[in-house]
Amino acid sequence: MNDALATSKPFHHITDLNAFPQGLKGGVVAIGNFDGVHRGHRSVLQMALDEAARRGVPALVMTFEPHPRTFFKPSAPVFRLTPSHAKAEILKSLGFDGMIELPFTQEFASMSADAFVSDILVDALGISESITGYDFHFGKARQGTPEFLRSAGEANGFSVRIVSAQEDEGGEAISSSRVRAALAEGDLALANGLLGYRYFAEAVVQHGAKRGRELGYPTANLPLAENSELKQGIYAVQVKIDGKIHPGVASFGRRPTFDDGAPLCEVHVFDFSGDLYGQTLTVYFIGFIRSEMKFDGVDALIAQMHKDSAEARAMIESMRTLSDLDTTLHFQDTP
Repeated sequence: MNDALATSKPFHHITDLNAFPQGLKGGVVAIGNFDGVHRGHRSVLQMALDEAARRGVPALVMTFEPHPRTFFKPSAPVFRLTPSHAKAEILKSLGFDGMIELPFTQEFASMSADAFVSDILVDALGISESITGYDFHFGKARQGTPEFLRSAGEANGFSVRIVSAQEDEGGEAISSSRVRAALAEGDLALANGLLGYRYFAEAVVQHGAKRGRELGYPTANLPLAENSELKQGIYAVQVKIDGKIHPGVASFGRRPTFDDGAPLCEVHVFDFSGDLYGQTLTVYFIGFIRSEMKFDGVDALIAQMHKDSAEARAMIESMRTLSDLDTTLHFQDTP
């Protein structure tokens, strides 16, 4: 991890190239979608940070919004591991000077690979080096290959590095699709291990049916993304409230004992009292406890909730730090 974790230097989130700061020109730019900013991505990102430090130039990340797959298939949007603001938070924590977020529009999708290099990388950014993954393609019909980019760099005076796929301890490539698949299975150990930090989601607390209060387990109701692929069930979680981390237990699902409604994340924060309505909470998913169940009555449900809470507390007490990024993002010291 870069020493910049401990600094408070300015971070620029740039969505308009016409407003690109002059002081960031000539930087080293890591290019890709970087959804999840997982351990595989960070091999590319760390290389950019190291090279920028060696050259004494800004370290930048270029990414795209919306995700290109969502743009081309809006009826099947990609389950985003890190929405734009969350991705920016992680990149800032890693030590980057800024994130260039290019709007992925029809006009951008129609841009030729040559124009992407000349108009954006050379004229707008004046990059000194680009670093990308082995599978990065760009330009109309994906005509820009890594080899094309390398040749374009030689012709335009910037360096290009292509990074091969990174593998986990089992020899499998680390990818955003593997993280999504693990979350869909409720395999938090695998998902968080691939990410290198605890998977988290943010949402605004909404009013609900207030059944949790009647059951002795008041909850904060958080609507997650409509296309969330997170396995429905009960989780041990940590919740950030006003900058402090609290342990808790969460149910994500349709509440089969009651209404079988739209999926909702209901979070019970242990040993906490206070009005959370309207606040934006960050929920860090520590471990999967069980799938959703339909109970015969309220008493059986409450008895299971007691067991779930005890298991959640045990999971949280025994959790280990995954990386210094995990500590930075999740404030490991639970009060």
